[in-house]
Amino acid sequence: MSAFPVLQHHLLFLRPRLHLSFIPFSPRLRRRLFFSAASVQCSSSLPSSSSSTASRDDIDEVAEPPGVPPPPGSGRETQQLIDVNPPRGTRDFPPEDMRLRNWLFQQFREVSRILSFEEVDFPVLESEALFIRKAGEEITQQLYNFEDKGGRRVVLRPEITPSLARLVIKQGKSVSLPLKWFTIGQCWRYERMTRGRRREHYQWNMDIIGVSRVRAEAELVNAIVLLFERLGITSSDVGIRVSSRKVLQAVLQMYAIPERLFAEVCVIVDKLGKITKEEVEKELMSAGVTSEAVKGIVEVLSLTSLDKLEAVLGSDVEAIADLKKFFSLAEHYGYSQWITFDASVVRGLAYYTGIVFEAFDREGKLRAICGGGRYDQLLSTFGSDDIPACGFGFGDAVIVELLKEKGLLPDLGRQVDDIVFPLDEELEGQASMVASALRRKGHSVDLVEDKRLKWVFKHAERVNASRLILVGNSEWQRGMVRVKVLSTREEYETKIDELN
Repeated sequence: MSAFPVLQHHLLFLRPRLHLSFIPFSPRLRRRLFFSAASVQCSSSLPSSSSSTASRDDIDEVAEPPGVPPPPGSGRETQQLIDVNPPRGTRDFPPEDMRLRNWLFQQFREVSRILSFEEVDFPVLESEALFIRKAGEEITQQLYNFEDKGGRRVVLRPEITPSLARLVIKQGKSVSLPLKWFTIGQCWRYERMTRGRRREHYQWNMDIIGVSRVRAEAELVNAIVLLFERLGITSSDVGIRVSSRKVLQAVLQMYAIPERLFAEVCVIVDKLGKITKEEVEKELMSAGVTSEAVKGIVEVLSLTSLDKLEAVLGSDVEAIADLKKFFSLAEHYGYSQWITFDASVVRGLAYYTGIVFEAFDREGKLRAICGGGRYDQLLSTFGSDDIPACGFGFGDAVIVELLKEKGLLPDLGRQVDDIVFPLDEELEGQASMVASALRRKGHSVDLVEDKRLKWVFKHAERVNASRLILVGNSEWQRGMVRVKVLSTREEYETKIDELN
């Protein structure tokens, strides 16, 4: 058979570039129409293309009949649009959201600066061993953990305190105590999502390492209150519940419960309010706590008066002395109206050992805003000598929900100092010189070209620009530019080297 018939068949599929590029059909519909036309004109199957002189680049993609996908690797697979949403439980930060995030982080940093804390940071990817503990903590079931290509077990950190402990151990005697460190980092937990709870969030942590006295906890709560006040939140909006892990420890000692059960009991008790009291009691008994001790634990945890707790435990219990000292310091700091005693606060992480606290919205619409406490024995779980320490974690999600609820979100529109605009195309280079000079002086400058002047004025309004600087032929020849102050509508000319 001659090559002519083969070429004739293939000519049906040659792309007439100039003509088809203007067909107002979607690519999918165009392929269907093209396939139909080919079917009408070709009643027999195409022979092998090995003898054809047409290249693949010259052949349009042909749609397959319904239900028959193109063979894999054929080069004719239809490119599907990817899912444009981020993974479930995560967020994008377009400019308006990024402005809010940066503003909030700046509040975190400013409060930390006021209290003379230093900023540190850690990798988001950590060793899995840092976060695998055996107290039944919920967090250990929520890890984004996997084996890397080197066979190492790693995890996207679910919290920050173990990373801080690791760095303290690494620094060793090269740093002098006490340490006052803060960080703002991203955390990951695969958990059920609710309002203010996602699978990733950013968290502000403040920690004091090397101070055993209760003043350290009082300093941390002072930082939290200062932040609330800076954000416009009052003590009528938010309260801070305070207790001590030593309260629960004293109750267990009263009923001769082994010390080894302490961390596990704390984790179970932290579920009060999340599951029913009966379920908590059942879990406690399953852990080996006697029914009499379970009853005593539940009764003590219902107390909201420090005087009543002292009547139950006695005045010589360490927990009572710590809490009295803390509430006395709160009076001196001036935030006593923010705090209340609540024996049910134990926090869900096994490493807490002393005073614990958490902030809550008084209307009860949201989960805990932040929480923390003392963890004097965390470093020994990593094989190091213990150092007294306490700290807190403050997430970004719940506080933003609260600010929305209270109408306290700031207006954070885009802000630009100057817009530079050449009135003639041949002045683009000169406009670039003006913009570059202003940027060297620290101005935020948007250089706009190829637009009508009417659009430029609207754009200046959108970005809250302070000035519009017009580069025109007549002005430039005199070494000048025209300046419009957009807030006052004042307009004047100035020398280029005097433009500030």
